[in-house]
Amino acid sequence: MDRQENIDFCIRYLLEQDNAEARISSKLRDKKEQLRALMNIWRPQPLSDEFIAAQDAELQAQLRDKGVVRTRARVWQGDITRLEVDAIVNAANSRGLGCWHPLHACIDNAIHSAAGLQLRQECNKILQGEEIATGGAIITPGYNLPAKYVIHTVGPIIPNGIPTAGQEEQLACCYRTCLCLAREHDCRSIAFCCISTGEFHFPNRRAAEIAVEACKDARIRVVFNVFKDIDYDIYRELLHIQK
Repeated sequence: MDRQENIDFCIRYLLEQDNAEARISSKLRDKKEQLRALMNIWRPQPLSDEFIAAQDAELQAQLRDKGVVRTRARVWQGDITRLEVDAIVNAANSRGLGCWHPLHACIDNAIHSAAGLQLRQECNKILQGEEIATGGAIITPGYNLPAKYVIHTVGPIIPNGIPTAGQEEQLACCYRTCLCLAREHDCRSIAFCCISTGEFHFPNRRAAEIAVEACKDARIRVVFNVFKDIDYDIYRELLHIQK
């Protein structure tokens, strides 16, 4: 199968699993979005070897299109699913199965969509209907990501944007727990996203201060991965990196 036929097969397979019907676009860009949307709402269940091979081929093609990034920088701005490190950290929700909103722009959605459905399967197998506690974490393989592992952690949600001392400690615990899991799995490098900022409303600067403090004795290489300019500037300032 060529790439168009391969992605068509993946879309039809997931539609059949969901007993649904939909028209498949003729444009590759639209096909990729349709596949991602179906992956985002997929309920954990057995997958055929044929589907996994086809899905992996498409996701590896997407990774080649994006390009793998190898960096020694302490702060890197961009798409965490491109980073070749031993572990990347996912800011997960407590269910731990990824984001269920089709094409949502959160990091949880991005990581699950790039890794493949095996990631949701593995999270489901580990959790068995339980939730990840705030400050806790689980570790899974990275599957189609350049990263060897994904560490899924749940940060505190701050509705009013003013964290309590207890919520600050929960955020610090996210970083410490992830580092502990990474070391247990012999990781020599880890990339942290900005846990609990954005939709979780933890103040950006205070979150970065907690992250830097929690990782100061990491004993493995830490990359702080940011997406927004404000976080890039804050981390460079806190780490005394010259512009």
